[in-house]
Amino acid sequence: MVSNPKRQDSNQLEQLVNDAQILFDEADDVPFTREPYENALGLYLISPSGALIEPERLVIAEHKLTTLGFDVRIDKAADSRYMRFAATDKERAKAFSRAAKDDASIVMATRGGYGLSRILHHIDWKLLEKNPKVYVGYSDFTAFNLALLAKTGLPSFTGPNAVGDFGADMVDDLIADIFVEAMRGELEILSFIAEDADSVDEEGILWGGNLAVLCSLIGTPYLPKIKKGILFLEDVNEHPYRVERMLIQLLHAGILSKQKAIVFGEFSDYKLTKFDNGYDMAEVIRWLRSEVNIPVITGLPYGHGEMRVTLPIGKKVGIATEDGMAYLVIDKHEHDVETHTDNQGVYLNCGCSLVCQGKHETPSKPEAKASKKNKK
Repeated sequence: MVSNPKRQDSNQLEQLVNDAQILFDEADDVPFTREPYENALGLYLISPSGALIEPERLVIAEHKLTTLGFDVRIDKAADSRYMRFAATDKERAKAFSRAAKDDASIVMATRGGYGLSRILHHIDWKLLEKNPKVYVGYSDFTAFNLALLAKTGLPSFTGPNAVGDFGADMVDDLIADIFVEAMRGELEILSFIAEDADSVDEEGILWGGNLAVLCSLIGTPYLPKIKKGILFLEDVNEHPYRVERMLIQLLHAGILSKQKAIVFGEFSDYKLTKFDNGYDMAEVIRWLRSEVNIPVITGLPYGHGEMRVTLPIGKKVGIATEDGMAYLVIDKHEHDVETHTDNQGVYLNCGCSLVCQGKHETPSKPEAKASKKNKK
């Protein structure tokens, strides 16, 4: 494991390791071991939102990510705290700059919570554009995913958070496998049960994430203007009427009508009451279908529940439904392992962990259209 020694003094670090060892001993899946990859990918952990509730789990996440084939580096402020946040606003914004200057190819959030929208105007977007990385996180990280796309045009990923998913006692094998495939540029297709889905066979830019965070960016320079896209949404602790109200905002803002399809992930941890009188999420979906003339698909295994796949944001995908199943086809990325250059200089060392971010000429891409011949 490669840690940043500046993030703690020696006594604090020793205590974190001791606390982590106790959790290791109590966990059901310890030791978490896999065959290591030959070429470890550099992965830089930052805490751009809420403070870590159990900092010792950062050590566990570091260990488990290492076993998955990553060379983990931890930002010096990753386990700091300022009120409910992981460090001050400016310090959290600077973490992105430190990550951009590091040679790690992947930057991953430790957790979500709240706080990223407070620092969007403090982030050095020009520096991030000049030093493209693969960014991954979810929930509050949606603010960064969408702002990065709006300010630089660069894609990123929504997927597991380091501490919440890899610092847990049990690591879901499917979450881990899909995450590793996505980070290594090997993820080609995702299929999921979608019994309540409109018929669709389309392609477009995949974008979205947490519904509440997305809506908070409307009217700001941090929401990308996506036309003919595939919009996916999820949320947690939001009653169906609140979800509907946010969808109405997207409807009246003219955003929904510009999309080719709307895909619903998981909407979890809300409580219905007798007053709802039959009003639930299924009714919200029925209402939405009556208001928009585009396909609506449900069942995407993505959200705050037990399962969350890793998805690209800002990349072209294909989506199709058939016989109660949905198929999400990711553009396949093919390159030799070499450093690509153009007249601007060296951009990326492409071992297919990065998706080359559109910074240089790429071989012709396979069709992303999710037709029957693409399904596996």
